[in-house]
This record gives sequence, C-alpha cells and structure tokens, in this order.
Amino acid sequence: MAEETMNDFKDEIERSFRKVKEGDILEGVVIDISDTEITLDLKYYTQGIIKVSDMSDDPKFSIHRDVHIGDEVSATVISTDDGNGNILLSKKEANQVLAWDKLKELLDNETYVDVKVSEAVKSGCVAYLEGIRGFIPASKLDLQYVEEDKIPEYVGKTLKVKLITVDQENSKLVMSAREFLKEKADKERAEMISNVEVGLVTEGVVESLQNYGAFVNLGNGMTGLVHISQICNQRIAHPSSVLKVGQKVKVKVTAIKDGKLSLSMKALEEIAATEITEEKIEFKSEGEATTSLADMLRKAGF
Repeated sequence: MAEETMNDFKDEIERSFRKVKEGDILEGVVIDISDTEITLDLKYYTQGIIKVSDMSDDPKFSIHRDVHIGDEVSATVISTDDGNGNILLSKKEANQVLAWDKLKELLDNETYVDVKVSEAVKSGCVAYLEGIRGFIPASKLDLQYVEEDKIPEYVGKTLKVKLITVDQENSKLVMSAREFLKEKADKERAEMISNVEVGLVTEGVVESLQNYGAFVNLGNGMTGLVHISQICNQRIAHPSSVLKVGQKVKVKVTAIKDGKLSLSMKALEEIAATEITEEKIEFKSEGEATTSLADMLRKAGF
C-alpha cells in the first residue's frame, strides 16, 4: 500500500526536486492574488511569484479582473530566488515564446476568436490576443471601410476576428472582423433568398451599371441582376442609355440559382402600368407572417 502511495506521488516528488534555471517555462496554479502580484503553486518546494508588471503588455490589464484563483498560468523564470525564497516569474516573457505558436495555430486553422478593442489608432484599432498587441485595419473592422472619425466608436467592443497575418520575427499581428460579418450576412441573405419565389414582382433601386446589365438593390444588401437583354424590348448598347444609378424600377424575379437572383424589367413591359402591383409572399419569421418583400427584408434586419 505504501509503495502504491509513493508511486501515486512519484511525479510530484520528482517535480519538487527538479533543477530550475532562469529561462525555463513553468506551469502553476494561481493560489493568491494581491494588488501587486500573484502567487503560483508550482508543485515545487517553493512558490512562484509574478509581479503585476510582468503579467501582460495590455495597458487595460487588471490583475483582479483578469486573474482568478485556480487559473493555470505558464511563466518564464526570471530569477530562482526573489530574495524571499520564491521563484520570480514573468508571464509576459512566456507569452513571447508560447503565444506566437498559439497564434500561428489559430491562423492555420482559420479559427475565429473574440477580442476586445482597447485603443483607436490611425487607420484602425488595437486589440490584444494571447498578450500580443494586434492591429485591426479600418477596412477590416466592419463590412464596409470605417472612416477615421468613426474608429473610436469601436473601443471597448468585443469583435469576433480571424487572424490574417502572424509574423513573429517582426512582431506583427493583424486581425480582421470582416470575414465573420460577411459569413453572417451571406447566411442571412441566403435564408432571405430561399423565401423569394420566381415570378415575384417588386420594386428596387439601380445600384450599379455594367456593360452586361444592371444590379438592382431589392432591400439593404439583397441584389439581383437585370441582364442587358432583360432591360427593355429594344436593343441597347449599354444599360446607361435606359437607366441611371439611384433610379427606382419595377422588376420580376425570373430565376434563382446558387443564391443569385435574375431579374427582368422587359417581362413587365407588356403589362399595363396600372395593372402592375407588388406581389405578396408569405415569410414566417419568429412566429410572424410578413406579406411583402419589403416587410420580409425589414423583419430579417436588412
């Protein structure tokens, strides 16, 4: 029985007598927190101490808010004796070794992570991840480019980001919130389009003109294409000869494929203007039935 007990504690006994030197990375559990330092149980003959200044590079770091009893912490040995018989450690130094490996893993796996914006700077925002200072460009803060005077509004917000640059050699970490927002918008748009039926007649606004046709916005983000051959019965060289950006037009949904809407204005030309009315569709959203495309888009948050 005694032998089994010794075997049970063999690893801990070996750890308690191992040789610790400066530069080693040790793991410990937080057992005490004060205003100036945290104390770690290292499963060693003495405890580990991390001064608050050696915890994080994040200027927003709070020892009482961000550290809790029972947390597991990895830290680098600064000194084997802090003057009181404890091992002096630095979590910041360990972060420099461990964090970049974790960041590279997040980059390779295209993992989304939550970060809190701590500072607005020129052309973007700063947020810390794994203790490393990261940059989110203004072009990656939202679906559209965020103007400089609007950037401070993001400070304090938590964003779901994807890592796009992890360069340890140059201490460069760049993140983007746009990918997650785009995926979310695409999913919502696909759900919206799945409730649109071929044959629907509705009103939209000409969003852009291309050589091959006109894109018509049917409501805050849901856009369909009117091919040049479907603009009118007459043959035209370019959509601009009939349409202009910002013009309101009536269109008919003629096809839905791969989440894209094909529209036609020509299909309505044979119908007298007084007879053209917006067709009704049923769309269930959170227990409510909307009866028009405009209502449907508004209910879905577009």
